[in-house]
Amino acid sequence: MAKYRTALPQLKESTFLTDGGLETTLIFNHGIDLPHFASFDLLMNKKGRKILQEYYENYIAISKSKCKGFILEAGTWRANPDWIEKVGYSSLQIDTINSVAIQELEILRSKHETEDFKMPISLCIGPRGDGYSPKDKMSMEIAEEYHSHQIEIAAASNADMVSAMTMNYNEESIGIVNAAKKYSIPVVISYTVETDGRLPSGESLKEAITGLDKLTESYVSYFMINCAHPNHFTNMLKNTDNWLDRIGGVRANASTKSHAELDESEVLDEGDKDALARGYKELKTLLPNLNVIGGCCGTDHTHMEKICEMWFQE
Repeated sequence: MAKYRTALPQLKESTFLTDGGLETTLIFNHGIDLPHFASFDLLMNKKGRKILQEYYENYIAISKSKCKGFILEAGTWRANPDWIEKVGYSSLQIDTINSVAIQELEILRSKHETEDFKMPISLCIGPRGDGYSPKDKMSMEIAEEYHSHQIEIAAASNADMVSAMTMNYNEESIGIVNAAKKYSIPVVISYTVETDGRLPSGESLKEAITGLDKLTESYVSYFMINCAHPNHFTNMLKNTDNWLDRIGGVRANASTKSHAELDESEVLDEGDKDALARGYKELKTLLPNLNVIGGCCGTDHTHMEKICEMWFQE
């Protein structure tokens, strides 16, 4: 039975940590081959599951000393029908892959959660296509149909929520929200933006968030921004509009490079950890409901340690 599905603790208590750039950490720091950037492949064998458990342990250790809790985000960003087949699995294995991901996070929660340190579990949903490019757009209806099965798996498990990461156009995001609503599970939508602070589709964050809320009766639990450096979007947040209250989390990139530059890079850009931490500190002053902090491409637990150190400074 899901533990927090009817009352997500990160909506009431601050601050919750989550992990960083899972795939870039595994590829560049651990030398692990992830075909098509798909970390779910590790779930299918005992050695891979152990690697993932150890990965999360680093972040949990940091969060225990400072935070109210830790959001366990499943490594299922690529675990949808198209990408599963590209990696070499049958589409029939989507149930097993997503279910095992949740079960592994339940093991971590049973080891570390206390009454004062809560650990909600989220099934990560990724875009059907390229996270950096809104080519081959789906309609809202097709997107709902496409993502429904993965969300149905989450709803039938002990996951507390689903989080759609690196979303780059709103029709797919709306389809995901409608599917989550259909299966009565909380959903978070996390947009990625280009260096101008706009979604790859050209929409501003304000347009995307207010437009989605209008069409889905504000069903989203909160919005996030991921896979972009704070330098890329901070200026878009310097106003007092009510839509800013809907942003509850940030998972930023370590690098200030554009998506195109990162795609072409053969080495990991770890960025400037101090500058990244200062960027988060500024975001804390701009976003009144920013309770969830984590990382994305290029970040590991050492980035989050630096961010936490500055985040909690008076």
